[in-house]
Amino acid sequence: MPKISKKNKLSIIESDSQGLDERKRDILITIIKLYLDTGEPVGSRTISKLPDMGLSPATIRNEMSDLEDLGFLIKPHTSAGRIPSDKGYRLYVNNLMKEKEVEIKNLKTEMTARVDKLEDMMKTLVKTLATNTNYAAMIAGPSVDNNKIKYVQLSNLEDKKVLAVVVAEGNVVKTRIVDFDKIIDAKVILDLNQNLNNILSGVKVSDLVSDKIKSEINKLKNNKNEISILINGIKESFEEKDTSDNIWTYGSNNFFRYKEFEESGNVKDLVETFEQKKDLKKLVDKVNEENTETGLRVYIGEESSVNAMKDCSVVTANCDFGNGMRGTIGVVGPKRMDYEKVLKTIKNTMININKELTNK
Repeated sequence: MPKISKKNKLSIIESDSQGLDERKRDILITIIKLYLDTGEPVGSRTISKLPDMGLSPATIRNEMSDLEDLGFLIKPHTSAGRIPSDKGYRLYVNNLMKEKEVEIKNLKTEMTARVDKLEDMMKTLVKTLATNTNYAAMIAGPSVDNNKIKYVQLSNLEDKKVLAVVVAEGNVVKTRIVDFDKIIDAKVILDLNQNLNNILSGVKVSDLVSDKIKSEINKLKNNKNEISILINGIKESFEEKDTSDNIWTYGSNNFFRYKEFEESGNVKDLVETFEQKKDLKKLVDKVNEENTETGLRVYIGEESSVNAMKDCSVVTANCDFGNGMRGTIGVVGPKRMDYEKVLKTIKNTMININKELTNK
């Protein structure tokens, strides 16, 4: 049985007490820690035997009943013990996150631009993340949405085709063959090239179809339609590899370690989610849309919006690869996951990413 000090109990919940008095907070955090460790409902007698508690089983039972009425605990089946509710887990993780969020924010400033052998690095890191936590892990590779375009070079091909070569920050190079309904002569190519660079230089990839770009196109005297076609083609070139293929996963077999997944019959859906990756991509998009500075989030139960993960907790954080490139790392496990260990492991993973990048 884990030893739970009074200091640990109070530090975790002091900034989010939600009106609970000190004794209720102590009992709640004790139940959460015991359940995280054992996976078994926690009874009043078990808590009363802890050296730092100093309360009778009857007193603890009354407090547990109040905590259940307040929505922090659940009484499963006919068991005399209690387990944390999603509300209880939320109270517990909020303070853990605040501490780690500061550390991760500091680490982000140390990230550098160059990523050589990215795929090998990602495979190694996601395996380490899963192995060290005993949960399933994922890493979404860098997105270039925030990279700014440096310049565009157009070349005329045979028939009615034009080759567009685009260079963005981070030495990201994209090529696209764009089809037109007429032959584009050399003079028009030069004009298109000049106008494209005037419009796109310094523009973020994510802003290629913004109203500002449309306004700039409308100011042109000639070749507005051709410019629009080229910009759409350039946008598509950046989207081609921005798919679930850019997500590395490891440890889906770890779902079989936890009886709650087998009992719910949800293991197959969880494994398929990690193999197919489509829902993981949606999860990554959700993290990015929420646009927190660190991306450090804990999604409990249905908060992740991924149906297969309704019985899971998901911990995510953003990784900054420099030059506007950002990735996302995540750990998926049962609601009774060791949150403190997971947050620490994510922090260490980001340290390893930083070391990999600065050594290139």
